Amino acid sequence: MNNMQKDLILSIFSLGVYIVGGLTTFAGVGIVILMKGKDLWGWGDAYGIGYLMICVGLVMTILGVLVMRVVRNRFKI
Repeated sequence: MNNMQKDLILSIFSLGVYIVGGLTTFAGVGIVILMKGKDLWGWGDAYGIGYLMICVGLVMTILGVLVMRVVRNRFKI
């Protein structure tokens, strides 16, 4: 596997992490706003799960952006 293939795989991975992080963040906001403290499928209070999803989503989004920056700086075309 050459460098260009590794960079492409890493680029697709970082874009996927970025998109999943954004979806998770907005799903967490939706849960916090719409559920208003109800029990969420027996997992616990919707506020706690919603805020957890917001934080995890933001971390994934930041990770995706950082990996994209690293991959972009590795391309020397």
